[in-house]
Order: sequence, then C-alpha cells, then structure tokens
Amino acid sequence: MLRFSCSQLVVERLDPLVTPGLNPSPHVHQIVGGNAFNATMDPLNDLPGISTCTTCTFSEDFSNYWTAVLYFRGRNGTFKRVPQMANLYLEGATGGQTVYYIPPYDGVTNVTAFRPGFRMLVGDPNARSDHHTQESRQSSFRCFGEGFEGGQGPPGGGNDTRHFPKGPCTGGIRSNIFFPTCWDGVNLDSPDHKSHVSFPANNGSFERNSPCPASHPIKIPQLFYEILWDTRQFNNPAEWPEDGSQPFVFSTGDATGYGQHADYVFGWKGDALQRAMDQRCFVNCPTLEAQATTAANQCVQGKHVDEVIDGWLDQLPGGHEITWTE
Repeated sequence: MLRFSCSQLVVERLDPLVTPGLNPSPHVHQIVGGNAFNATMDPLNDLPGISTCTTCTFSEDFSNYWTAVLYFRGRNGTFKRVPQMANLYLEGATGGQTVYYIPPYDGVTNVTAFRPGFRMLVGDPNARSDHHTQESRQSSFRCFGEGFEGGQGPPGGGNDTRHFPKGPCTGGIRSNIFFPTCWDGVNLDSPDHKSHVSFPANNGSFERNSPCPASHPIKIPQLFYEILWDTRQFNNPAEWPEDGSQPFVFSTGDATGYGQHADYVFGWKGDALQRAMDQRCFVNCPTLEAQATTAANQCVQGKHVDEVIDGWLDQLPGGHEITWTE
C-alpha cells in the first residue's frame, strides 16, 4: 500500500466539492495537497498544471484531501481547535494527515487509477448515530495511549469505535476514513458526489477481493485517510463539560463522531498514480518523485476566508449548535 504524509495546506471554511463558490462554506475543514485549492475547483482544472507546490510526500500529487476539523468544548462552553500531529514513522510533517492508496490485497488483481476531474465524498456530516451501512462502517476512531500505545490491528478493528472515544486518550485520537472502491467507469462525479462510486457487492469488502457490483464494475484504489488529533492538552476531565458529556465536536457541531466525512479531488500528474499502483509501492516508491518533508511543510496557502477559527471561541465558526442525536 502506498502510504505517505500530506502536511497542512490551510484550515478554513471552504468546500469546493459540496458548496462550490460559497465563501465561507458552512463548516471548517483542514485541507492538504496541492496549492491550487480554491473555493470553486472547476472539475476541468488541470491541477498539476496550475499548482506550484504540494504538501504531500510525492511531488507529482497535486490532489486535494480535506476533512472536518475537531474542536474541544471546555467546561465554560468555549471552543478551541484541536491541532493535528504527525503520524507514526512520518514524524516531521506539519499536521495534516496520512494518505493511503491501496491496490487489491491479493497481490495480483490490478486497479484503475482515478482520472483527471475525478472527485468523491464519503460519510454524512448530518449523521448522529450508526446507520449500520457499508458507508458508515468505513469511519472509525482509535484512542491512543502514550507513544501510540494501542495502535495494533487494522483500522476499525480492535478497540476502535464508530463514535468518539468516551474517555481521555493520553496519546491522541486517530480518525480512520475509507472511501468506496468501485467506479461506474463513466462519470467523474455525481450530484451527491457518491453515486458514481460504490462499495463492493453483497456487503463484501475490498480486503477480501469481493467483486464490484455490475453497476460499478471498475475497481479503483482503496483511498484511506488517517488524521491524528493532538488531544493531549485537553485530557484533564476537570476541564470537560460539567454534565459529563465527552468534550470533542466536529466543526459541524457533531458531538457523536458519526458525522465524520471526507472529500477528495484527484490531481496526480500524468500516469504517476497508475504506475505506483501497478508496482504496488509502499513508503518508498522508485517510480514516483519524492520531496523532503521540509519542502512539503513549506507549501502553505493564505486563507480565503477572513475569520478567526483559532484560540478560545464563544461558538463554532458558522454558529453550529452542538448536537447528539438526529
């Protein structure tokens, strides 16, 4: 599996996939990848051609990846953004997230890399309970002890939960988000940003090489995000809400974690991603051009939205109320 870090590009209220052109968008996202990111992101844009840098390890990847931001809700009702931290063995990256592109686990079957203009969304920001669907099973959280203790097992397995961890996580919280792995072979996007892709047929899994449904016959790489939330400064229960409720909420106001979601806009240069998938690259991928983490960290973007999202805030940006159930 191709595994690499993408440092933080910008954190702000923009969402060119769901609300293109809207400035600001409803809730805050943390965005990584190429610096051509903007409020509109026309699908006809040649991202490798208009980007001048990327925050990702592989310098041929100008894709954009984004997720909702996590906030801490203090006892006095104020909010503070939880920063991201570098993942295990990818130390040095400035926040952001870890990205995986995974070919079929059988070591034989090939996948078709995404095409220019391809984009998709996974998860439901309005969910406040487990819907027990193929999609909802792709989202989970891992509660780490010091030094990434408790990090064994596949994402979503072991002690991972679909909802936010209930107690303090002394080493931070990791978000795990898998995307669909089957494509209709025609549409690069769809009105809901989901219908052109699908999970394997009959509740099967990509890991077990389950077939794609007839409606979406093309196997695409298993795209997977890991986001490490540095909750260590917020682990004192005496500072948590007085009613005993857990203190973390997404920028959507979701206090359950079930509303975790993620967006993707493809932007690899040429056939770079297809080559990497065909050669089943891992951390080191000779067929791809890599850059130093220090160079990736220097690729940053000024904010398009003029608002305060950091420090102690009286309300979440956008004024979202905290919600527990649908």
